[in-house]
Amino acid sequence: MDQPRIVAAGAGAIGCFVGGLLAAAGRDVVLLGRDWLRDEVVARGLTCSDFDGMEVSAAPEVAVDPGVLAGADVVLVCVKSGASAEIGRLIAQHAPEGAVVVSLQNGVRNVAVLREVLGGRDVRGGMVGFNVVHRGEGRFHRSTSGEVMIGAGSGSLGQLLDVPGLEVEEVGDIEAVQRGKLILNLTNAVNALSGMGLREMLLDYGWRRVMAVQMGEALKVFKAAGLEVRVPAKAPGWMIPWILRLPTGLFQRVAAPMLTVDAGAKTSMVADLEAGRRTEVDEFQGEIVRLGAAHRVAVPVNACVLQMVEAREGEPGLSPVRPSEVLG
Repeated sequence: MDQPRIVAAGAGAIGCFVGGLLAAAGRDVVLLGRDWLRDEVVARGLTCSDFDGMEVSAAPEVAVDPGVLAGADVVLVCVKSGASAEIGRLIAQHAPEGAVVVSLQNGVRNVAVLREVLGGRDVRGGMVGFNVVHRGEGRFHRSTSGEVMIGAGSGSLGQLLDVPGLEVEEVGDIEAVQRGKLILNLTNAVNALSGMGLREMLLDYGWRRVMAVQMGEALKVFKAAGLEVRVPAKAPGWMIPWILRLPTGLFQRVAAPMLTVDAGAKTSMVADLEAGRRTEVDEFQGEIVRLGAAHRVAVPVNACVLQMVEAREGEPGLSPVRPSEVLG
């Protein structure tokens, strides 16, 4: 029996890493991306590695023509949030109506955008719990730990996507998980402002305090909105701000899973700012600020981080800030 065809649409770092592991496991995978990706993979192949020593090579098909969606049984949406409507229109135009569409994007609004464009098609939310860095020459490196969760539905999609190196779980409350991931993603902007590696920042008490305060604000906002939150972490969401405020020595012992990252790893928002690209800060801190305003919950640290990052978009090279500048 033929394998279902999986198209990773808008393949960047996450799409290439996930698609590469699926292809290495024998899945029928196509990466739909830009010319640079096709040229790079044709010339160098595709290699997926991680902080724990894994290294896997694969040779997935790479396409730049969205017409490749016509053969898709599963579409993994991997574009940045701002491109959700555009990729949704391409899926509507080219993909079969029976194809399952899974959003592997950051933020909490993408599934709604895709469903609006795609009507009654099977669109499911997803959550990627790790960071991937593109190292050039077809190499994509997972620099933090984490799993993938997708919304439960008909069929055996979780089994199809769960392959060596890629732990995938189907869950019934994917929206709550996405809110929990948003809370963790608030760290991305803080890391971009700090000028530090992610691990170095986590070992700095001042920056942990910034992280703790903005996460606490986000938890209050979601509670006020009556929205459930399931943080994809070993500790309950309410406990994470408390853990972050521990003295550094104790934090290192209690929060060892948070520190399973490459020494020099940084979040993707750092790369976006360095390249002068628009970031996803509006999907993270911006979402908390909007909900805070709607439910009359003060979120001053999230608002400050949002303003600072937006001021740096298109202005690469601005100096890092200090925790005291964020906390006031």
